[in-house]
Amino acid sequence: MQREDLRFLPVSINVTGKKILLIGGGKVATHKAGILARFVTENVTVLSPDFTPEMCELPFHRIQKTYEPTDLEGFFLVYVCTGDHALNEQIKADAGERGILTSVCDAPILCDFVSPAIFKHDHLTIAVSSNAQNVYQSIAVRDRIAQLSHDGILQLNQP
Repeated sequence: MQREDLRFLPVSINVTGKKILLIGGGKVATHKAGILARFVTENVTVLSPDFTPEMCELPFHRIQKTYEPTDLEGFFLVYVCTGDHALNEQIKADAGERGILTSVCDAPILCDFVSPAIFKHDHLTIAVSSNAQNVYQSIAVRDRIAQLSHDGILQLNQP
């Protein structure tokens, strides 16, 4: 399968009470964790041999160790952001065997789901996706929505 053949369904997933695992402690994982922290802080675990200082400031449970397949047990969603492509592929395979939805950062071809560019205002969330084809285009549209809201052109507090 090629990247252009991918089809993602835009959905919002109820993660209330469900466990989320983020594997990786570097820059990309920290960025992903920062996005997660805007939506959920309970039941999120970050697993990595090392963590950035910024990751340590986030309200997540951290486990400092190298990955083992048994680390996946009991998790509903997994984000894989290790920076090691072979390890990312192995984690994806291990998670797939367990029926766990997985997103591998920077490798949409391996993903069960991808994270859109998100604009959040109070309880309103606007997600922009390019179907994993052009993340920069999604970010640009999201940023334009944010600017329109900030400028008062897009009235988000109206029914």
